[in-house]
Amino acid sequence: MKLGSTLAALALCPAIGLTLPAEPLEKRDTVQGFDISHYQGTVNFKGAYSSGARFVIIKATEGTTYIDSLFSSHYSGATAAGLIRGGYHFAHPSSSSGATQANFFLAHGGGWSADGITLPGMLDIEYNPSGATCYGLSQSAMVSWIQDFVNTYHSKTTRYPLIYSTNDWWTTCTGNTAAFHTTSPLVLARYSSSGPGTIPGGWPFQTIWQNADSYAYGGDSDIFNGGITGLKKLATG
Repeated sequence: MKLGSTLAALALCPAIGLTLPAEPLEKRDTVQGFDISHYQGTVNFKGAYSSGARFVIIKATEGTTYIDSLFSSHYSGATAAGLIRGGYHFAHPSSSSGATQANFFLAHGGGWSADGITLPGMLDIEYNPSGATCYGLSQSAMVSWIQDFVNTYHSKTTRYPLIYSTNDWWTTCTGNTAAFHTTSPLVLARYSSSGPGTIPGGWPFQTIWQNADSYAYGGDSDIFNGGITGLKKLATG
């Protein structure tokens, strides 16, 4: 049916007393989670699980010189509470190669195992906390650095790491590259109640949305884009 005919038919409905059925809104399953670091000295893992959380991402390393002092205790606490858990690495692309930082991460908690409760590691690549936003790298050099990290992690674990970033940083510092959208799941940061916003880099959707910088049981709030079966699939590969 052509658009003009369709609009004419719709206009007639009130006149002849017909009510068009409302299209039901599809509600997609989601799973609550959170992410933490040494800044959260006390985390209520059991409380989080009881409230519905099922995963947590824990800071393990930064650059090639920093190991999070609470990673081990956080990891043990998450495991004891029954949470699916994984580690993350805060990147410093100006200090060493992607491969060097991936290996440092793997050596200090960032690995993956097919036990059903371990997420692939996450590369936290975002605003420089103490210098140039893009760490002094060109867009092409940044993409190469990320590729070096991703390829190294994959070669050692058979899994591609999650990539955490924001739409603004990704667009500014990588030129909105789509080089990773078919391999590394996207963890998108956008603090909002209205949704994750623009998805960068050719990814069709975010796998995890960091929707708030606070969570009742510790750290930041994360929302997995799917049900528990999908979350378990992300863990098992």
